[in-house]
Amino acid sequence: MGPSPYPARTDSSREWTMKTSILFWLCISVFPGFSQGRVVGEDEAGFAECNVFFPGQVPPEGFTEPFHVKICQQYNREPRFATLYSTKDKIPLYSAFKYTKAAQNEEESWLVEPQIDDPDNDQHEMVLEADLVGTVANLGANQALTSDYVGSGYERGLLNPSLLNEEDFQMATYTLTNAVPLSPSLSKTWHRDIGRVVEQALAPHCSKKDHLYLLAGAIPSSVRVKGKVSVPEALWLAACCDAAEGWSLGLVKKISDENSLADLTVGELEKQLLAGVDLFKGNCGEDTKNKEKVEAILQAVGQIRSGGQVGTSEKESGLVRKVAGIIATPFIKLLELLIYLFVELVKYTFYFLWLVIKRVGSTVLDGVYSLWNRVVSFLKAISMVLISIPYDLGRVVTNIFLGFLEIVQDVAFLTYRILRIPVGFVLHLAAFPYYSICAIPSVLKDLAAGIGGTFSLAVDATASLLHGFYYVASHIAKRFVPKGSSGD
Repeated sequence: MGPSPYPARTDSSREWTMKTSILFWLCISVFPGFSQGRVVGEDEAGFAECNVFFPGQVPPEGFTEPFHVKICQQYNREPRFATLYSTKDKIPLYSAFKYTKAAQNEEESWLVEPQIDDPDNDQHEMVLEADLVGTVANLGANQALTSDYVGSGYERGLLNPSLLNEEDFQMATYTLTNAVPLSPSLSKTWHRDIGRVVEQALAPHCSKKDHLYLLAGAIPSSVRVKGKVSVPEALWLAACCDAAEGWSLGLVKKISDENSLADLTVGELEKQLLAGVDLFKGNCGEDTKNKEKVEAILQAVGQIRSGGQVGTSEKESGLVRKVAGIIATPFIKLLELLIYLFVELVKYTFYFLWLVIKRVGSTVLDGVYSLWNRVVSFLKAISMVLISIPYDLGRVVTNIFLGFLEIVQDVAFLTYRILRIPVGFVLHLAAFPYYSICAIPSVLKDLAAGIGGTFSLAVDATASLLHGFYYVASHIAKRFVPKGSSGD
């Protein structure tokens, strides 16, 4: 057993793995239905609802690295197959599925898992890569993108081939978490060989078709596409018929030899993978002694490996296939190109319409928001005015009431002051007119007496003054006028 192709655990990868227990959803408008890929949490048993794709509902054991992410691939809300994805190598390590029915046609719509790169993103489903531009942080950090394949010389080879599925099961296979880098020729031989092995060798020898469990996987190598996506060194298929006469089988295709298809037991296949890997519970019939059925399966696988059709001439089938391949290849390539152009045209048309709708919607929402703000401001102003009316009215009524109280107070105070005046004073005041009228005769009498006395006093004074003048004049005359002699 060679050294393990996987590095030791890291704390950062452990921390990231704990964040990946998230559901994701998104409607794919270009194609019908809803396509989901649920990252299964560590607290869930196995692959949760996708355990139905394993015998006994027990997934393989031994894949325990922190960068191993379990995905339950869904479409139209129903589980379609399970995938163990390596975020380190950015390729799936295996996809588990059941053979339903060969597809009649193929319709591609490649999807990516947003939450593998950004666990906190709110996109909860597989979506078209173009729809995630600018919305997912670190897009492509943990998974491969279409841009990793463009111009690289590699195609997106499906581990769970779309040609082994039909309708919704087929639509679910076109996710980059189910694809590995393969050269165009190797991709065709892998899908062709696996399809023929399952349809012509495995399914016919399993008594219960719905008990045929298939694991298609890849062994990562150090070769990287654009230094990012690991190119597998080998592809493998493990089959288990979990029936009464069950059996199991392993097949390996080396990348270095695209025509190789080695058959081996499941135990031998497990030794080429990680140490301690157990693909099927209880070895799934590997210990049974039904050699005839196993030999018939190996014989059919041998015919397919040699390029022959099971039950027909090897040379004739090989020649017909080569001629048909040479003739059909240019037309197939042209058809693939036309389909790709049509899908891209439809995709970008819807993307353009989405941008237009988004821009128009944003403008409308901005207008509605502005109108709403104006309406709210108007209603707020009206409400404030309406609220202020009762307040102002109450204030006016209060002021009127307070004024009335002041008037009543003044009247009461005046009444009190009036009541404090003595009764005698009031009587005197009331009798004042009577006494005044009665005193008029006395006053007139006294006035007349006064006038008479004054006149009499004036007469007396005048007489006294005249008498005084007379006395003075007599005295002066006696003094200064000589008396007459007696002889005269």
